[in-house]
Amino acid sequence: MASNSSVPVTARKGKLDFSRFSLNSLICMILGFSSGLPLFMLVSLAPIYLRTYGVDLRTIGLFALLMFPYNWKFLWAPLCDSVFISSFGRRRTWMLGTQIPLLVLTALMGYCSPQTELNLVSALAVAVAVLSATQDIAVDAYRRELLSDRELGFGTSIHVNFYRLSALVPGSLALILSDLCSWQTAFSVTALFMLPGIFLSLVIREPQVRHRARGFSDAVVRPFSEFFSRMGLKGAVLFFLFLFAYKLGDSMATALITPFYTDMGFTPTQIGTTAKIIGTTASVVGALAGGLIMLKIGINRALWYFGLVQIITILGFAWLSQCRQDMAVLAIAVAGEYLGVGLGTASFTAFIARSTNPAHTATQFALFTSIAALPRVLCNSATGFMVEHLGWFTFFCVCFLLAVPGMLLLFWVAPFRGEEQEACGSGDGESSGSGGGSIGSGSGAGAAAGEQGGRA
Repeated sequence: MASNSSVPVTARKGKLDFSRFSLNSLICMILGFSSGLPLFMLVSLAPIYLRTYGVDLRTIGLFALLMFPYNWKFLWAPLCDSVFISSFGRRRTWMLGTQIPLLVLTALMGYCSPQTELNLVSALAVAVAVLSATQDIAVDAYRRELLSDRELGFGTSIHVNFYRLSALVPGSLALILSDLCSWQTAFSVTALFMLPGIFLSLVIREPQVRHRARGFSDAVVRPFSEFFSRMGLKGAVLFFLFLFAYKLGDSMATALITPFYTDMGFTPTQIGTTAKIIGTTASVVGALAGGLIMLKIGINRALWYFGLVQIITILGFAWLSQCRQDMAVLAIAVAGEYLGVGLGTASFTAFIARSTNPAHTATQFALFTSIAALPRVLCNSATGFMVEHLGWFTFFCVCFLLAVPGMLLLFWVAPFRGEEQEACGSGDGESSGSGGGSIGSGSGAGAAAGEQGGRA
């Protein structure tokens, strides 16, 4: 890609260019929204669509296997670095190449009947999942390359929050439209919300990058070899276990949350206007509050505090399962749970970003987020069977217990006072975005770089 067609790169050090930062913030908003929309269509809209047509909970639970592409996207992430149309650039090629088909396939799902065309609905859902995961690879890499170190923390926070705000479309607006109009209208309107992302991908330019993959070894092997050499085998194993376990409990607790609301006797309109709006608002507030709190206490302590909130609030759904059709309890349980989800996501995302080497962001970020998404695939697919055998109350209690191991792993991967010790042991707290510093065994400079990103 010719450098004269790229957005100028903000200096890694020095004063922040606020006019450029405002433009970059807008880009993060729109791309975050476009990234979240297909995922929330699969996890919020599709389950109640299937349940409305009489599909059993076991089959709906198996639809959690649609999250597999999000787990394995690191396998084709190097492809997104090396194969592209030169006139569009590496990132825009894959963003446009996924966003346009996502619009079409999302709309088509509403015109298929789960009663008579369940196989076709399943095939469309699989295609949406693969395209959505690929879009995430391109968007995550674009955002990391676009933002300077000083912009990275706040820009990532904006991206995460608009990613979650996109849940209001399939999880609220579409449900209301399904009540007032039809499922065809609900899915078509949801699909149209991909248009802002498509338009943005057409007009933005590719950012300049200091590191580009050269050949198979550089694109595929080096991101993994660098990580294991930095972390060590034991550190890498503990790190991966933590990524899997930290959000296991709340991921399982919310896997069948829309069918849970339905079984509790709430109508689609009540779910859309109360549960989904309150839940999305609480998670956004939690993420914003988490970002501000982390400026004071750091990422490690945030993982401890926010993790406790995340665990305790799971029990709110157990409470709701004993009340049934109580709107006040619904509001309290949803607000508490998703506040915990927002807080936990803020610290967890910051931890992943801090652990990524900027020289290999696309592949390493895809790898880390893929492992973090494993509970949605391996465990959430069994939630339907668990509910049918245990009942909703016992199920949520089990989810509470399954969240404990992730907290225990914090003793090794993010000690409560670990950042203080690293700060004392590191000489230079500032790191270039292309320098490759990141968190790891004995990598104090990388931790400082991650903390600097959070202060932007």
